[in-house]
Amino acid sequence: MSDKDIEAKQDASQAELLSTEKLHELLRKLDMDGPEMTKLEREAEAERSAVHEFWSTQPVPQTADTVSREGEVHAPLAPEQIRTEPYALPSETMEWCVVDVCDAQQMRELYVLLTENYVEDSDAMFRFNYSAEFLNWALMPPGFEPQWHVGVRDSAGQLIAFISGIPMDIMVRDTTMRMADINYLCLHKSLRGKRMAPLLIKEVTRRIHLTGVFQAVYTVGKLLPKPVATCRYFHRSLNPRKLMETGFSQQLSAPELAKVVATMRLPTTPSVPGLRAMRKGDVGQVRKLLNRFLKRRFEIVPVFRTDAEVAHWLMPRTDVVWTYVVEDAGRPGRITDFFSFYSLPSAVLKSESRKGAKKAAPVYRSVNAAYLFYYGTRDDYDISLTPNEREMCGGAKREKAL
Repeated sequence: MSDKDIEAKQDASQAELLSTEKLHELLRKLDMDGPEMTKLEREAEAERSAVHEFWSTQPVPQTADTVSREGEVHAPLAPEQIRTEPYALPSETMEWCVVDVCDAQQMRELYVLLTENYVEDSDAMFRFNYSAEFLNWALMPPGFEPQWHVGVRDSAGQLIAFISGIPMDIMVRDTTMRMADINYLCLHKSLRGKRMAPLLIKEVTRRIHLTGVFQAVYTVGKLLPKPVATCRYFHRSLNPRKLMETGFSQQLSAPELAKVVATMRLPTTPSVPGLRAMRKGDVGQVRKLLNRFLKRRFEIVPVFRTDAEVAHWLMPRTDVVWTYVVEDAGRPGRITDFFSFYSLPSAVLKSESRKGAKKAAPVYRSVNAAYLFYYGTRDDYDISLTPNEREMCGGAKREKAL
């Protein structure tokens, strides 16, 4: 090999080494700086580092805590340890009240409060829009406690805040205990930032304690100390064009939209033999099937002790909840599977027009959504879209859930 060849090889090796070093330096820089976080990632990071003034004072594990044992979060209290008087409100013009959900006028007030002030997405484009019929269903299960429907009224008698609880038997692995399911914490927008939410939580907790219940479960859209479980919503578009035009889904070009519409198209007739709407005579079988299915597959589950509970939650109600069962063709009357979903629309607060559209997009007032509720089957299944699940999407479409 000539001297020139050696020099050329050395130069090539040096260039390759420099290129490799530059690549490693770039990778180190990328690893150090990190890619630009998405909006959801930024929100999650902010939640993880947030200081929780209220929850840090409560008997719940904190974010940095390591949970080393199982058991009750809050030990039972003796009657003399429970506060008997309501907590003081921040203004003399406010007063606590019990919202009588059996009274049509008070239910209307609650509906208005939630419709105008309840959960919105981070971009303030959509807000949950519960119907009065839905609230009756959600707040009045068998054995509900009227005192757990806590409200605050102003000097004019207007309902300006609300929080609710309903009793449930919850099984955590093999231990079943009575708990309160907390929901519908809502404040009038004029009360935001005034520390009213912790006060509502403390007051409903006090009332729950007075009935001998000392554990509670709740869900929240933010990371609070310390969740026992987390979940992610998955959406199945049934009307892609409407979802795009309201801003719920990303904007697509006409060819892309046409492809999505074709992909999401559902059959017009049922494909599961024996599928039909649930009837009153199915309640007993569905209850046994549901309890068995939940216990077999999950570690934290509700326990349905009576047929009345299952009838309340699962018997079909117009525009509220739908339940379908699969009847065994070989053994008429025997239920092998069931699924249910409920309707929860969102009011459209802002609507995006289609970019490049020749005419303005239609104005929509709501986006209707079907949420998967309870389901059960006698047989285990692989985690994939089963015929029942495909049929459920078709059922939601036919019931105009979207």
